Amino acid sequence: MKLDPTKMKDWEIAAECEKNMKTVYQLADELGLTKEELLPYGHYVAKIDYRKVLERLKDRPNGKYIDVTAITPTPLGEGKSTTAIGLIQGMGKRGKKVIGALRQPSGGPTFNIKGSAAGGGLAQIIPLDKFSLGLTGDINAVMNAHNLAMVALTARMQHEANYDDEFLAKRGLRRLNIDPKRVEMGWVIDYCAQALRHIVIGLGGKRDGYPMESKFWIAVASEVMAILAVARDLKDLRERIGRIVVAFDKFGNPITTEDLEVAGAMTAWLVDAINPNMIQTLEGQPVLIHAGPFANIAIGQSSIIADYVGLKLADYLVTESGFAADIGFEKFWNIKCRLSGLAPDCVVVVATIRALKCHGGAPIPPPGKPIPKEYYEENLEWVEKGCENLLHCVNIVKKSGSTPVVCINAFHTDTKNEIDLVRKICEEHGVRVAVSEHWLKGGEGALELADAVVEACEEKSEFRFLYELDEPVKDRIEKIAREVYGADGVVYLPAAEEKIKLIESDPELRQMPICMVKTHLSLSDDPTKKGVPKGWNLRVRDVLIYRGSGFIVPVAGDISLMPGTGSDPAYRRIDVDVETGKVKGLF
Repeated sequence: MKLDPTKMKDWEIAAECEKNMKTVYQLADELGLTKEELLPYGHYVAKIDYRKVLERLKDRPNGKYIDVTAITPTPLGEGKSTTAIGLIQGMGKRGKKVIGALRQPSGGPTFNIKGSAAGGGLAQIIPLDKFSLGLTGDINAVMNAHNLAMVALTARMQHEANYDDEFLAKRGLRRLNIDPKRVEMGWVIDYCAQALRHIVIGLGGKRDGYPMESKFWIAVASEVMAILAVARDLKDLRERIGRIVVAFDKFGNPITTEDLEVAGAMTAWLVDAINPNMIQTLEGQPVLIHAGPFANIAIGQSSIIADYVGLKLADYLVTESGFAADIGFEKFWNIKCRLSGLAPDCVVVVATIRALKCHGGAPIPPPGKPIPKEYYEENLEWVEKGCENLLHCVNIVKKSGSTPVVCINAFHTDTKNEIDLVRKICEEHGVRVAVSEHWLKGGEGALELADAVVEACEEKSEFRFLYELDEPVKDRIEKIAREVYGADGVVYLPAAEEKIKLIESDPELRQMPICMVKTHLSLSDDPTKKGVPKGWNLRVRDVLIYRGSGFIVPVAGDISLMPGTGSDPAYRRIDVDVETGKVKGLF
């Protein structure tokens, strides 16, 4: 059957390709995995025993490390995951030994408006239903580990309220004096559920818990998920889990999961989850799927462990950073690479013609609504203006010392004049650029991009961090705001000022890297400002302390740690063929 993404839905293309999938045993043979290193979950999904692989291949040189990022996103989507998958397929067409390392999708966007991040058209990951609907249960493990900490906290608060010190001592407990007004953690669920943002728990009587305000975050914003992404091994993960700050006591001292004696049990939920999952592209290249933290409210990277494994198993590893260069790549650059000790050989910056139009003055399309007709009409003025955002994102990559490659993620509705204009602007600024038609043609359409990336990987780069960890917290936030976002400066609200004073007074906290929370829809903290906004200040309203994952987390603008479900979510179109059990409607 001829696969035509202009006429077929993503799930229909995936269903056709799944008829001829490689088994995980074939993928393992091609990668050179031993029988003991492969942990099958059926015929087409497996985990990989990371410890055995890294021990066996510890003396093998790493492959080339490629990160995929993008210009500032629009509601239209820039196809960053699709491009990463297309690049993997294109490199496979060129005969390269290549592997991907991508994030696991959250149920929140999968059942909402954004979709499952499995790619699209002829550049997808399969099996689509397994990838999109929980895979091997890692997100469930994260939710259970996180919520177990909240069970431990709320139970402890109830018992301390109901019993005296003598009774607690008989149970081997000391009074922690938890301040109910300074509980840092909430609960997590893997959906966009705005009704759970602000809740009251513990209602009833003294046997029903401790009455207090509480909250839910989306699971992929959990610090436990961030820890899964940055942990180097199980020992490191266990230590980080024990450092999670759940609350503060009435004297201002942090209460950790170790204080609640729950860190070991939390880690028990994650023993299997720490091993990366392996599935494949439509064209049979292996892809490691591991960890799924959001990028605008978390670190936004797949796991360090998956990168370690992939770089030993293949000559090229393609990974992806959530959202744009100002968010996802900045965190890849200054957090993930700092913690992993790795540095990229090449960074791909994805742009689409229609997104450039949006940044250049075209009407901003409402999420989930039909694309305005202006996006299907040639407009070189909008494209040229929008390239200011593209060049800004390219310059962010250059500041890291990495070699950028611009990918024009082409659609069949783009005109030759529009594509030629973007290519000309990039070449005038000395940036390597390639057009890729992976959505329409799969790996065959990504050959120009694959060649450009292979060429860029041979260039010597001078990778360097934006800031050092011994710089004051405000100086580091200001560097990100000015040099990455293009802000004039930073304004701190009182709650943020108070947290920064606390951080600066603690020798351990003040040495942690910065993980910004900011809208992904603008370089600024205002999602309505497109292009390259001028004359603005970053507003930091709070600073979260993720002692376990090791981040200082400034919260800018009005972004929520629990997204909401829109009026036309994807779940309205998802169903099951009851004769075959196949899931329909995923994208």
